[in-house]
Amino acid sequence: MAHDEKLIQKLAETAKIIRRDAVEMIRAGKLGWIGGSFSQADIITALVFHHMKHDPKNQEMAERDRLIVSKAHCCETVYAALGEAGYFSKELYRSYGQMGATLQAHTERIVPGVEYSGGSLGEGLSFALGQALAARIDAPRDSSGRAVPRYRVFCIIGDGESNEGQIWEAVMAALHYKADNLVAILDHNKFQSGGTVEERLNMMPWVDKWKAFGWDTIEIDGHDFEAILTALENADKAKGKPHAIIAHTIKCKGVPSFEHKNLHFGNISDEMYAEAMKALK
Repeated sequence: MAHDEKLIQKLAETAKIIRRDAVEMIRAGKLGWIGGSFSQADIITALVFHHMKHDPKNQEMAERDRLIVSKAHCCETVYAALGEAGYFSKELYRSYGQMGATLQAHTERIVPGVEYSGGSLGEGLSFALGQALAARIDAPRDSSGRAVPRYRVFCIIGDGESNEGQIWEAVMAALHYKADNLVAILDHNKFQSGGTVEERLNMMPWVDKWKAFGWDTIEIDGHDFEAILTALENADKAKGKPHAIIAHTIKCKGVPSFEHKNLHFGNISDEMYAEAMKALK
């Protein structure tokens, strides 16, 4: 069943705001993570502004859903989403990346709304699994005696990050523990810092791998809000195993002149800024 067009349009407009604010952050900090932050923006928008259960006015709500961004260097669109949602003042954007500032170049739990302090790649899915299992503690039971988790955990991982062995250890453990309140979303933007994923360490096809590990797995266009929302809703329904969404994305998505380029970490020049503001107006 298709989603309401007004909802899809609202999410698309919000994603533009998220990317625009991320550009402003990177400009303020002189350096930032452009490509990977932009490729995940639509997924984060769908989660924060529609699918996840959370409340900026009650940030410690025990039954809130958790968002774990394992590729934690791609923090700007995470911060922008949380700022737009009302977790903190957008005034903090101006100090991004500066000494002593709240918003640093990797997500940290000192930021309101951030659930995971990241840096070293490959660790986020293990953390997310721990969170998912913790949701069973003191949880209500269904008619069969099975614990009904109190919340869901969504973990965004990178395709380059998936070179890390710890990702696959977490994948195996999640199946063993039948963590069906855990959803891993692979931001498959085809690049990592040193080049394309294919040329650095080709681990494709992704869908076959996740299915081989026993996960409920689907492949989508990671910039199609209809597809994103449907995949998330289907993950809610499937029980007994964890869920993987392989999201095909475009590095630097949102600014045509940036797209498909490996703008991994860097500054935004005056020319790039003008192009971005025009594309994201």
